[in-house]
Amino acid sequence: MKLNRFAYLLKEGFLSIFTHGFMSFACVMVIVACLLIMGVFSVLAYIVDLNIDNLEQQNEILAFVEEHLPEDEAREIGARLEAIENVKSVEFVSREEAMNNFVSQYSEEDEEMFSDLTPSVFRNRYVIYMNDLALLDRTDEAVKAVNGIAETSAARELSRGFIALRNVVSIVSAILILILFIVSVFIMQNTIKLATFSRREEIGIMKMVGANNAFIRCPFVVEGLILGLLGGAIAFFLIWGVYSFMCNKIATGMIASILVIPTFSSLQLSVLVVYLAVGIIVGTFGSIIAIRNYLKV
Repeated sequence: MKLNRFAYLLKEGFLSIFTHGFMSFACVMVIVACLLIMGVFSVLAYIVDLNIDNLEQQNEILAFVEEHLPEDEAREIGARLEAIENVKSVEFVSREEAMNNFVSQYSEEDEEMFSDLTPSVFRNRYVIYMNDLALLDRTDEAVKAVNGIAETSAARELSRGFIALRNVVSIVSAILILILFIVSVFIMQNTIKLATFSRREEIGIMKMVGANNAFIRCPFVVEGLILGLLGGAIAFFLIWGVYSFMCNKIATGMIASILVIPTFSSLQLSVLVVYLAVGIIVGTFGSIIAIRNYLKV
């Protein structure tokens, strides 16, 4: 395709946006709304996954060794615990270490209260870290079954809450993304259809004089591409503002000490690429669908 012909097709596609200004504006706004909702749920799903990964690194099972076992025998249990499926690592904590950890939680004035405290009050224990938090219950049962382990302790409710939230957000996000993508394509298709309907006679004449489908289709694809890119760019800046606003609100609340909230700078490249890519796909795909019936002459 010659350069002047290509420039002509680009110009026609660009001018078509202003010819149907209201529909073009509505199309961009729908794409922005859809991408914004998709982005909010996708980012929420990412944050939930990030916090679950962080919880998996911090969450632990405390396995208390039977009191009558001497320390050397208690240390031998570590190899059996490491062999359990889903166990990432184990850390042995002796009676003395457990007592020191307990006392260190208090100020120097309060430490005087524990001057008569002896290590015999505490039990040898293992701190067990897992690979997958979702397998907490199964791992806990396997730890309890190890000979020499008296009992275990784990934060089940917090773990289950995060896992349930991740499952709900993932399912809702997937459904919404699919629905909103279809809606965006449908709106884009109708916008391009309006442009093709007003030029249907021109398209028919071009077909009869020998213009190929690619030449006829190009201005409409350009129109859809520009609208999609514009919608993606606007949605990107909006979600940037929404995310920054929500981060500032969370940072001033008590929940900030519990949740891990990444900065938008760590997400912006991925969000921008995805938004622009979705805009291109929606615009191009919607344009191709809209014009195909008018090319059958």
